[in-house]
Amino acid sequence: MAVRAVNGGSLFRTAASPPLLTFGCRFRQFSSLPFRRNSELGHRFPIFCCGNQFLGYGGGLSRSVHSLVDCVMEELTAWRSRRRIRATVKLTTSGELLEDKLVNQEIEKGLLLEFKKDSDRVLLGVAQRPDGKKNWMVYDQNGVTSSIKPQQITYIVPGVENFDHAEISKFLQKAQENLDPTLLEIAWVELLEKNASVTAEELAEMIFGSSEPLESYCAHLLLSKDEVYFTVLATKGSCTIYGPRPTGQVEELLHKKLAKDAAEKELQDFLQLIVSAKAKPALAKPPKSSWMVDEKIQYKIESLEAYAIDACKSDEQRKTAGMILKAMGLTKTASSALNLLINIGYFPVHVNLDLLKLNILTDHSDEIIAAAESLLSDSSDSDKMNREDLTHLKVYAIDVDEADELDDALSATKLQDGRMKIWIHVADPTSYVEPGSMVDREALRRGTSVFLPTGTYPMFPEKLAMEGMSLKQGELCNAVSVSVILQSDGSIAEYSVQNSIIKPTYMLTYESATELLHLNLEEEAELKILSEAAALRLKWRRQQGAIDTSTLEARIKVVNPEDLEPSINLYVENQADPAMRLVSEMMILCGEVVATFGSCNNIPLPYRGQPQSNIDVSAYSHLPEGPVRSSAIVRIMRAAEIDFRKPIRHGVLGLPGYVQFTSPIRRYLDLLAHYQVKAFLRGESPPFSAGQLEGMASIVNMQVRVVRKLSASSLRYWIIEFLRRQPREKKFRALILRFIKDRIAALLLVEVGLQASAWVSIGSQVGDEVEVQVEEAHPRDDVLYLKETFPLEAVDAPKLAYLPKANS
Repeated sequence: MAVRAVNGGSLFRTAASPPLLTFGCRFRQFSSLPFRRNSELGHRFPIFCCGNQFLGYGGGLSRSVHSLVDCVMEELTAWRSRRRIRATVKLTTSGELLEDKLVNQEIEKGLLLEFKKDSDRVLLGVAQRPDGKKNWMVYDQNGVTSSIKPQQITYIVPGVENFDHAEISKFLQKAQENLDPTLLEIAWVELLEKNASVTAEELAEMIFGSSEPLESYCAHLLLSKDEVYFTVLATKGSCTIYGPRPTGQVEELLHKKLAKDAAEKELQDFLQLIVSAKAKPALAKPPKSSWMVDEKIQYKIESLEAYAIDACKSDEQRKTAGMILKAMGLTKTASSALNLLINIGYFPVHVNLDLLKLNILTDHSDEIIAAAESLLSDSSDSDKMNREDLTHLKVYAIDVDEADELDDALSATKLQDGRMKIWIHVADPTSYVEPGSMVDREALRRGTSVFLPTGTYPMFPEKLAMEGMSLKQGELCNAVSVSVILQSDGSIAEYSVQNSIIKPTYMLTYESATELLHLNLEEEAELKILSEAAALRLKWRRQQGAIDTSTLEARIKVVNPEDLEPSINLYVENQADPAMRLVSEMMILCGEVVATFGSCNNIPLPYRGQPQSNIDVSAYSHLPEGPVRSSAIVRIMRAAEIDFRKPIRHGVLGLPGYVQFTSPIRRYLDLLAHYQVKAFLRGESPPFSAGQLEGMASIVNMQVRVVRKLSASSLRYWIIEFLRRQPREKKFRALILRFIKDRIAALLLVEVGLQASAWVSIGSQVGDEVEVQVEEAHPRDDVLYLKETFPLEAVDAPKLAYLPKANS
C-alpha cells in the first residue's frame, strides 16, 4: 500500500482503495472537519481518526505506525466484504480520451436539474414537459414555471426519477449544509499526483463515499464554484470533466483569493457603516470628516463621490463605486451614488454638484493665506508720496447688501460754470500685491471671485480681500481715482487718473440709494448730481449708438445651505432702477476714461470691444422697452472682443474704447489693468507687454467661462427650489419674450427673474403678460412644469416641462 504526504499530513490510499469516508480512519463530520496549518509549509492538513484515536501533523502518535496500518487494512477488508459502494472510482489519466467520459444525459420528465435563469442566477428545477422541439418547461425552487433551452442546463442530478418539486428547497438546504470547500484541496492533491481528471460523480465517491443524488450535487457545487484547485477540461451538454490545476497556478490563485476575501471583508465592513449611517436621523449622521480617518474607507467614499459627479479618475475607482452600489441593491447610476451620499449625511441635500464637477477652488492653501497675512502686516505704501488727498469728498459706495468685497465708490460736485465733475474711486489692491508674487499667481489661476447663492469664494484670501483691499466706511483707504468733467451733452471734457486716499462716507445698498434719490434730500445733493450725470451719460451713449439691454435679474442669498430646508432670500433687480443705472453708468464712464488714458500713453491694456454695426435697433421699436426688447436684441448680438494694443469700438456701449477697471479685487483682468496703469503713474514701464497680457487673458477667460456656467446653474437651481416651495395655487406674472414653436412661448417670470417656457393661449402676443402656476419643480433635474392659468370657463391648457439653459 502506498503512503504519501498530503499538505503535511498523510493520506493512505491504494490504487483500489475505497472512498475516504468509508474508513474507520475517516473524516469526522462534513461541517466540523478539523484541520491544522503547517506553519512552515503554509498548508492546511486534515486530522485523521481511527476509533477514538487521532493523529495529525505535529501531534504525538497514540499507536505505532504498524498498528495504524493494521487498522486501515482491517477497515479495507471489512469494506470489501460489505460492498457498500456500488462502483469504484475510475480516474481518467492524461493518456485516456476525455470524450469517453462525456456522456450527456437526455432530459426526461421528473429529472432534477440545475439551469441558468440569467447571468447572475442559477436555479434548481424539475423537468415538467417538453416545450416545442428542444425546450422544456421546468418548475423551479421559487415555485415558478418557465421554459428553458437545453444550453441553459448546467447539471442534471444523477440517480433521480420523478423528483417532487416540493422537496427542492429541502434538497438545497441539505446540500448547503454538506459543502466543505476544504475537501477539494485533498482531492486536488490525489488527482494531481495521478494527473487524472474527474466528474462530479467521481468526486462525490472520493470525498463523500457515495455518488447518490445529494452527494453528487454537492460535488458539482464544489467544482463549479471552485476558483482555485480545478479547471474545466471538457463539457458536453450538462456533463463536465474537471482537471487539477498545476501547483504554481494554485498557489497564485490562493494568493489572489486571500486578497479577494480581504477586500470582500473590507467591503462588508464599509457597507455596515453605510447602512448604519443611513438609519440614523438627519441630525445624528456622522460628520464628513469621519469618513476620512481610515484610508480604505476614504478611498471607497471618494469613489462614490467621483461616481456621483461623473469624475472617476480610474477604472478601479469606477469599479469600486459600482460594486458598492450593487451591494446596496442600487442601480449603477450617478443619481444613485448621489442619493446614497445624501442619505448617509456625506453630502447635504442641496449639494452643489457643479461646484464639484467643475473643480472650482473654494479654499486657499495655508501657504497662500500665510503669504497674504504677511502682506497685511506690511503697512508700507510705495505710492504714499504720490497720493492725492481726497478725504474732503463725500464718497458713496453702492452695492448689493451682502457684498463682502467693496472695490468702487463715487463722488460728485458741480463746478462754478455748471458742469459736473465726477470721481470714480477704485480700490487699490496693487498697494499690497505685486505682479508675479505668490498671491498674484494664485489670483491668476482663479481668474475671478466666485459668487454663489450659498457663499462667496474670493479671488484673494478672504482676510486680505475684505480687510485690506476693500473700501471701508469711515476709514482711510488707498484708491485709484478717475475724475471726469462732463460737457453739457454728456461727453468727456477733461479727465485725470491718479493715486489717491479717500474716506468713504456711506455704504449703501441699491435699495437704500434708490430711496434716497426719491427723497431728494438737500443734504445729499452729491447723490442727485451723480444721478443727473448718469442720465446725461446714458442719453449721450444712446446718441452714439449704444443699445439698452437692461432686464430683470434674480439675486438669491441662501442661509444655512446645508440644512434640509435652508432659508432662501430672493431679490429681483431691475437694471433700469435709478440706483443701478447710476452705478452702471459711472462704471462705464470709468472704463471709457481708462481706455482713452491708455491709448494716449501707449499702455498695453485689455481693451474690450463689441462690434454691432449690423444691428438695426429700430426694427425692434414695436416691442415694449425693457426686458422684452432687450431679450430680442441680445439674441442677435455678436460676441465681445479684446485687443491688448489699442482701443476698439464697443458698439453696445456706444464707446470708442472701453477697459474694465472697477473690480480689481474680484476680476483678474481688472487687476492687470491696474498693474499697467499704476506702473505708468510711477514713471515705470508697464510690467506686461501686449503679448503677455494676451497669454494671461486666455487663461483667465477660460476660468471665467467656467465660473459663469457655475453661477448660472447655481442661481437656476435655487430659483427652482424657491418655486418648489410655493403654494400650488400661487400665480406668477410672466412676460412673453418670444415664441419658440407654435404656442410654446419663452417667458420671463417677473417676480423671480427666471426665464422658462410654457404653452400660452391663442391670441397672446410677444410682450403680453400672462399668469402661470407652478405644477411641479425639480431643481436637481433642472426641470420646471408651468401652466398658464385661465378663467374657470376656459378650456384647460396643456402643461409644458421645459426649462432652458442659461445660454438659451
